[in-house]
Amino acid sequence: MKRYLKEFEKLVDIMTKLRSANGCAWDKKQTYESLQKYLVSESKELKQAVGKKDVENMEEELGDILLQIVFYAQIAKEKKDFDIATIISKLNKKLIRRHPHIFGNYKVSSIADIEEMWKNIKIKEKLAIKHK
Repeated sequence: MKRYLKEFEKLVDIMTKLRSANGCAWDKKQTYESLQKYLVSESKELKQAVGKKDVENMEEELGDILLQIVFYAQIAKEKKDFDIATIISKLNKKLIRRHPHIFGNYKVSSIADIEEMWKNIKIKEKLAIKHK
């Protein structure tokens, strides 16, 4: 197994344990709403690290943001809303759908073409959601 898959699986297992009956009282009481301030805070800290070109701190802050994603996913799994696998699956499909110049036959000749294509695909996706 690739190292990152092993480490990711370990992270998900840690979060499951933290939220379990014998887990951490603070982690167990968190909700989608209560975690919002931490996601915003960690994003700001990453932005500062990028601004300072502090690669070591960027690594830490990206980990903190990943923790927030896994935390939200664990809460969602407990509520039977969704889980980390569906988050990743939807992201994979979106990346493929929004990069037809890589995963399909769409031709582009510049970054501007890619940005325009991305914008148009996103608009079509939003319209399709409205018409469901």
